Amino acid sequence: MSATIPATAFARVGQLASQRRVHEAFGWLHLHEQQIMRWQQEVVSVPAPPFAEKARADWLCEKFRELGLDDVYLDEIGNVIGTYRGHSLSQEACVLLSAHIDTVFPADTPIVPHLEGTRLSAPGACDNGAGVVALLAIAAALRHARIQPLCDLIFIGNVGEEGEGNLRGMRHLYEHAPWRHRIAAHVVLDGAGHEIAVTHALGSKRYQVTLHGPGGHSWTDSERLNPIMILSRAIAQLGELELHGSPRTTLNVGTIEGGTSVNAIPERAMARFDARSTDAEQLIGLEVDLHRAVEDAVIEANRGVRKDLALRFTIDTIGDRPAGALPEHTTLFENLRAVDRHLGIRTEPRIASTDANIPLSIGVPAISLGAGGDGGGIHTRGEWYDARGRELGLRRILLLLLACSSIGNGRESMQDDSSL
Repeated sequence: MSATIPATAFARVGQLASQRRVHEAFGWLHLHEQQIMRWQQEVVSVPAPPFAEKARADWLCEKFRELGLDDVYLDEIGNVIGTYRGHSLSQEACVLLSAHIDTVFPADTPIVPHLEGTRLSAPGACDNGAGVVALLAIAAALRHARIQPLCDLIFIGNVGEEGEGNLRGMRHLYEHAPWRHRIAAHVVLDGAGHEIAVTHALGSKRYQVTLHGPGGHSWTDSERLNPIMILSRAIAQLGELELHGSPRTTLNVGTIEGGTSVNAIPERAMARFDARSTDAEQLIGLEVDLHRAVEDAVIEANRGVRKDLALRFTIDTIGDRPAGALPEHTTLFENLRAVDRHLGIRTEPRIASTDANIPLSIGVPAISLGAGGDGGGIHTRGEWYDARGRELGLRRILLLLLACSSIGNGRESMQDDSSL
């Protein structure tokens, strides 16, 4: 990041990093890597397939309570929430630290974590086992050092980040959580690494297009409309679109299916589309293009066709992740740059689709970070996480949280060491 760091942000981080209790928290992180890895082995052993995260949520609830977080509970949709209390005189703001607990793996996926040295191999070990145990590590370090930030820190293990989960856990928080109007900043932990900062939310919309017709025999009913052929015309028309390069915008056909036999005219054809952009207006435009292409193809095919033999179509939205961006002048961004400079990290902002999409789309300062270490094989059974370098990533998260939570009620003030 090459932007200028305000002196106030750099001074804030420097003062925090010099305090005794912060050093004690760092010390806990340094001495307890084995404990953190044990937590990681435990959490990845608990299945959390899409829409069935309850067992892992219960595990995390128990850990939150063991670590002394207050008001630990499961909300209506299955998110795990616990509060680390801040200064009693400043309750108008709160800072969120979250990590999604769901995985992409079906419930019957074999999970046998294998630890060799610092490397843990298991489905979900990195995404998002690394993020979930970072929540525990930060909470444990804060409690050990008896640090009291100016405002409350809310720890969240949320559901529904992956795939068709459609960010349902994060949507629920920002629509129903009692403290949703108090959020000053939100730090999302997702996967490994300490070099990347997702500051731009990649918006996406997903659609399922279905065409229905009477079907029939390929020879005796050959005059009847074929839904696969007509849907293919719409896809071909969409393939001719000139998509924007700035802001970058993409459209993909991920699946297409229909029919039962090579010598039968299908009664149904279905395709799923994925549109992505950092600009919400581009996504709206692509939605219009999709509807127009399908409607034009069906109307043209139905010309002169008896009503009972005509094709029908539906277009259903099956995913909607809003776009957004964290402006560079926000306190959260300035604090991140100051923390990275203090720790000697050179971080580049990135674009991605994460839980941070929801807060960024409504103007809440949010950022998505890795939880340190390294990982690979994401979303495969060969997924792995290597804890080397985790400590630096956790220090980064801790300092960023404290820098953000030291500014309560709009005041850019610092508590002295007695409050930390």
